[in-house]
Amino acid sequence: MSNGYLTGPEKDGLYKAIFSRRDVRSHFITKEIPNDVLLRILNAAHHAPSVGFSQPWNFILIKDPKTRLQVRESFLKEREKSIQMLEQNKPRQEKYVSLKLEGIMESAVNICVTYDHTRFGPFVLGRTSIEETGVYSVCCAIQNLWLAARAEGVGVGWVSILSNQELGNILEIPPHVKIIAYLCLGYVDEFAQKPDLERAGWLSRMNLDEVVCFEKWGLNESEDWSGLAEAVARLRTEDNIYAGGP
Repeated sequence: MSNGYLTGPEKDGLYKAIFSRRDVRSHFITKEIPNDVLLRILNAAHHAPSVGFSQPWNFILIKDPKTRLQVRESFLKEREKSIQMLEQNKPRQEKYVSLKLEGIMESAVNICVTYDHTRFGPFVLGRTSIEETGVYSVCCAIQNLWLAARAEGVGVGWVSILSNQELGNILEIPPHVKIIAYLCLGYVDEFAQKPDLERAGWLSRMNLDEVVCFEKWGLNESEDWSGLAEAVARLRTEDNIYAGGP
């Protein structure tokens, strides 16, 4: 880095990590994550932006198989609820049942990421009008963690099919602390070319022009933005545009 700017290869590496990051559920291998690697990943997460510099996150690291088994039992119960919700759509239900949605026991480390709204007192600069910015800050830390892990060759899977109440009891989390994410980390045998859910046909990635508006909601064309609008319209879902290519 020179004068605060990233060099070409540094930018290439960042964009490659972004485009090749995956939510890993089924590719974990039996290999421990060295402490120095895990330290770098956690430190990257801790250097995320946060509203009012409140740094409201905590990272609970979990290796104990007994603890992880309790968490997985919560997953199985919540998964069954989801299966029942699809009772009226049998093809969708069968597709859901076929999906591998967690790697709680197979991964090297589990990390529960939490949000403490009381950190540094009741007044947090910038959080007074939009309370959710505290949670958004923790999500930024999770994204930092995920990208740092990808750079280290470590896969990450976010398990969202869990009961936060049960998880809080298992991990003895204080009532005022909110659980944001339960992550599974480990080395993998591959990083898939496409996300698992896309490959399985659950959903497809939308094109960029379907989610970009100019000046106001729903406006997809604008003279002031004509050059960018045309480029966005031409970009297809399979295009990786980070410097250096795929």
